[in-house]
Amino acid sequence: MSGSGRTDDGHGRLGSTLSGLAVAVGCVLFLGGFAWGAVVYKPYTVPTESMTPTVNAGDRVLAQRVDGGEVHRGDVVVFKDPAWGDMPMVKRVVGIGGDRIACCEKGGRLTVNGKPIEEPYLQTKGLASVENFTADVPKGQLFLLGDERSGSLDSRFHLDDPGQGSVPRSAVQARVDAIAWPMNGMVERPKAFAALPGGVSVPGPLKLQISAVVAGVVLILGGVAYGPIAARSGRNRRGQGGRVPVGAR
Repeated sequence: MSGSGRTDDGHGRLGSTLSGLAVAVGCVLFLGGFAWGAVVYKPYTVPTESMTPTVNAGDRVLAQRVDGGEVHRGDVVVFKDPAWGDMPMVKRVVGIGGDRIACCEKGGRLTVNGKPIEEPYLQTKGLASVENFTADVPKGQLFLLGDERSGSLDSRFHLDDPGQGSVPRSAVQARVDAIAWPMNGMVERPKAFAALPGGVSVPGPLKLQISAVVAGVVLILGGVAYGPIAARSGRNRRGQGGRVPVGAR
C-alpha cells in the first residue's frame, strides 16, 4: 500500500515537472517569436491603390527592415524620397543600377536588358505600361513601378529627373514580406526576375517567427492542461490502490 502511494506521488511530481517545463519553453518561444518579429519587421499601412492587386489601399503589411544594398529586382519595397513626396511609398523594384528598362516590346511586356519579363501580378494583364518608355538606371539606384500600371505614379513620371526616375538604394526603409490585414499571406518573389543576374531576394524569417509563436501557444496550453490531468490520474490510482478486493473479505 505504501509502495503504491509513493509510486503515485512520483507520477504526480513527474507530471507537474513536465507541465511546468512545457509552459516555460512555450513562454520562451511565444515571447521570443514576438520580440524577434518586432525587431525584424515593421508594420505599414499602404496609402494608395498603386500596388493593386498585390496590395490594396488600406492594407496593413509587414515589411522587413533591410538595407538598400539587400534589395533585388522584384522586391516590393517601402521607401521615402523627397522628389516623390514626404510620405513612405510602396512600389516594386523592376530595375537596379546598370539595367536598361524599356517598354513595351511586341507582346506588351516590360524588358530588362532586352529580356522580356512576365509579370503575372499586374492589374492590367498583358500590358506592362500604358505608355512606352526607356530608362538607364544609374549605379546605386533603383527603378520602381506600381503593379497598377494604368494609374501608378512611379518612376515613369520622373524620367526627366536626374537618374531617369530612379531612387537611391539608401531611400529604401523595408521590404514587404506579407499582408497582415486582411490576412492575404506572403508576398511572393516573382520568378521572372530569378533568371537575371543577382536573382531574387531570400524570403525573410516571418514564417519561422510565426511557427515559434504557434508552437509556444501549443506548449503553454498543453502544459496547463496536462497538470490537472496528471494530478487527477494520480488520485484515481491512489483511490484504486486503497480498495479491498471483495474476495478478500
